Amino acid sequence: MPKIRTHSASKKRFTVTANGKVKMGHAYRSHRLISKAKKARKHHRMGMYASSADESTIKQMIPYK
Repeated sequence: MPKIRTHSASKKRFTVTANGKVKMGHAYRSHRLISKAKKARKHHRMGMYASSADESTIKQMIPYK
């Protein structure tokens, strides 16, 4: 049985938790933060979980994580 290649960009951005959820970071955190609300900047600091619709696709891209 051949090995499956891991998607390089995905392995840097997603991790799978012990319960099988896909954890990721928020977008829009790198630049132009002055024009964003303080609440948005604060909430985007935290991690988040991928939606259930995208979860299966992400898990296919990172099969060994």
